[in-house]
Amino acid sequence: MIKSTRLIALICLTASSALLAQQQERDPLRTPGVQAGNDPKRNAFILENCADPAAVMSNITERPPRPPEESVPYEIHGIDNVVADGARWRSLWIETGNNADSPIGVAEGVIVAQNDKSQVLLIRVDGRVELLATDTYTGGALAMTPDGSLYVGERALNRGVWQLEPRQLFANTMNGEALECLTTSVLNDMIADSKGGIYMTMGGQYYISPEGEVSGPYGVNQGNGIALSEDGQTLYVTGRLPGMEPPANLRLPAGAPEPSRGLISYDVQADGSLTNERQFAWAGGDGMDIDAEGRIFVTGDGGIWVISPQGEILGFIQSPRRLISVAFGGHDKQTLFGIAIRDVEILMMDVLTPGMKRVWE
Repeated sequence: MIKSTRLIALICLTASSALLAQQQERDPLRTPGVQAGNDPKRNAFILENCADPAAVMSNITERPPRPPEESVPYEIHGIDNVVADGARWRSLWIETGNNADSPIGVAEGVIVAQNDKSQVLLIRVDGRVELLATDTYTGGALAMTPDGSLYVGERALNRGVWQLEPRQLFANTMNGEALECLTTSVLNDMIADSKGGIYMTMGGQYYISPEGEVSGPYGVNQGNGIALSEDGQTLYVTGRLPGMEPPANLRLPAGAPEPSRGLISYDVQADGSLTNERQFAWAGGDGMDIDAEGRIFVTGDGGIWVISPQGEILGFIQSPRRLISVAFGGHDKQTLFGIAIRDVEILMMDVLTPGMKRVWE
């Protein structure tokens, strides 16, 4: 079971009216379910609060609704100690909506943030759903610290990171200026370190110290998915450095497509800052997780790339739908959860090596 007393309490609250006490106070400035970049009030906020408003003004354009993605045939080629030849995905949960994102695998199943509904859900391995939090103001990124506290990155106007239980602000400024003033990019993904700090991607790589102080951006990469090595010494972020292209003789395993992006790594310093930005691997795209042997499972190009701790492409796990993130969970951490984009579906499959033990486990 989940080893966090705080998270256990959060789950128990869903069965009672006590959950209402943990709802976030209503903020008329912010619109739940709307990302900051699409909020018509954002430019007025920027003009009033930012030192250099011209750099981060929004240009809101209407986007036509995109049709749902249909499932496609797939074939899984075995990868040694990773996945069996011919393995199959199973559907765990389906719901319409923008997305379920930033999954955290736990013994009970997988925790996800619902951006458009401003909710945090626990999807159990038997398909049952428990509401862990509401009113997260477009919360779309999650992180769990060593004490089991759950944090949500809120993407609504005046973005910030909030602790869910008890509900309180963790960070929404850097050097006295609102995080909203830093970028037009969305607060995308988060991962906690062993000290209680949190790394986040937001048009760059940022670090929030355990005291809530934000620093960054580190490097030039504008990545998306993010993961931390088991020893906490290396941070991985999806992306390709400017001007970098895969070698002409890049070896691809059976069934793998041509990779479109990659992985970048950083050395983590004692104060949480990042140095030595470098191209680590030539495959990757979005969310990721790491198994107990240090292999990185990163979504992209219609499936999941499996990358060795040295950056070698070991294999590609096809999926019936395009995935935006993955997480290891279940009682033995040998269930791999995949989050499909749009008209949300969570898929699951058995793997041969469990996921890496997290700082809160």
